[in-house]
Amino acid sequence: GILEKIRLYLIKKLLPHLENRRKYHQEFASSTSFHGVHNIVQTQSKTRKVLWLSVVAGCLAIVVWQIYSRFIYYFSWPTTTTVVVQYVENVKFPAVTFCNLNRFQAHAVSNLKIIFFIWNIVSGVLQKFAVEDKYSQELNDFLLGNQNFSIKDFTRKNGFYLNSSTLLECEFFGKPCYPQDFEHVFTEYGNCFTFNHNDLPARRVSLSGRGLHLLFDVQQEQFTDEPALGHTDAGITFVIHSPKELPRFDGLGLLTPVGMHAQVAIRQLKSIIQEYPWGECKPDIKLQYHKIYSTNGCLRECKARYIQDWCGCLPFVLPGNGIECDLLKFYNCVYPAVYDIEIKGLCTVGTHNSTCPAPCEEMDYPTTVTYSSFGGEKAIKYLSAKLKKSPEYIRQNLVRIDIKYHDLSYKITQQQKALTISELLADVGGQLGLFCGASMITIIELLEYIFTNFCWMCIFLLLKAPEMPQWNNPSQNQPTHKEKEKGIQEC
Repeated sequence: GILEKIRLYLIKKLLPHLENRRKYHQEFASSTSFHGVHNIVQTQSKTRKVLWLSVVAGCLAIVVWQIYSRFIYYFSWPTTTTVVVQYVENVKFPAVTFCNLNRFQAHAVSNLKIIFFIWNIVSGVLQKFAVEDKYSQELNDFLLGNQNFSIKDFTRKNGFYLNSSTLLECEFFGKPCYPQDFEHVFTEYGNCFTFNHNDLPARRVSLSGRGLHLLFDVQQEQFTDEPALGHTDAGITFVIHSPKELPRFDGLGLLTPVGMHAQVAIRQLKSIIQEYPWGECKPDIKLQYHKIYSTNGCLRECKARYIQDWCGCLPFVLPGNGIECDLLKFYNCVYPAVYDIEIKGLCTVGTHNSTCPAPCEEMDYPTTVTYSSFGGEKAIKYLSAKLKKSPEYIRQNLVRIDIKYHDLSYKITQQQKALTISELLADVGGQLGLFCGASMITIIELLEYIFTNFCWMCIFLLLKAPEMPQWNNPSQNQPTHKEKEKGIQEC
């Protein structure tokens, strides 16, 4: 009975008569804002009907093709790169980290080969060095006699130092600076010192052509590297970087040999990279021990996590709060662990799927370096009398470095989306309007028309469905099966 009531309700209330349905179709075709359809319906000529049908079908095919191509282009995640140069009244001065190519003092130990061998193992965490096995027995003998030896304390105490004897002159925009203005940092070159590490607001450049002026004395007699291990150069190496980032010398360091004057002109370049899938960066990545995200800082923290898990200690050249590794741990565990990390690719950089993807914003300082011989004859005589050193000593030990901005401008290289959502909708709307005269209202009309016909079809299928069998309980007046059997037995 319920099913029959539903059928009656559908027939009377929801399903219109055939004539009304035909009238609805004709009214829709005549009044829709989809151009061309009403010409097909209203015209009496068959030739015109065929002509307009061809026109509408052709325009519809072009619209579908154009919209499909725009969606394919959008989901290829295209980007464009814009370069903007902006001139400003003042610009921040970067941080500069200086290192002596001669890492250790010659008088510190009797066997420098062992110290350099140990330091290559330690700095191999930052930059991979090939360690020769021929020194392994000497290292074992050294460790047996120096079990409490700390390469960190030894390097800080007997490595390159910065004081009034090694930093002879320091000026920043005509104002004197001192060794106390430099911060100590460990790199693959041992003791290094960073100027402007705090990113002080006062250290802003308001005049191009001037900047940081330095005069170093590398003191080759006191700081001597081991030529047998490939350390044959003498001078100052330095890298220019953001004050919020750690220095990275691997492939980025600049070198000024002794007896030379280096004039470094820098520019500021800011790169902005789109997030995935347009670019390769991840804006939600944060580093634990660094102020801003960088691939170098992320790579160091990644190595620190793996080494701490495998060796139970942390190298002092990596960020973290773990227990410092001793020399035996460096040689027996840390060095093989770094090799394993690089072979297996556990800490990768660059792409979105890598451990350390590209940063969304990065500050670089492209440089132009020119060199000249340090001082003429009169300058050599003047410095010789002032420093009370021989002219030969000055040519073999002094290094002059000038770092300045090329001009008061900075360049922004920005990666942008080639096609945004709003531009995609504008393209789709333009194609619909150009070929079909359609708009958002037209799409709503079509959706309403399709939905109405779909409802009518569902109602029609329900009305044509076979009747469901009825499972009625036997009434009290009708005899049950057992009662019928009992009556037959009595008969």
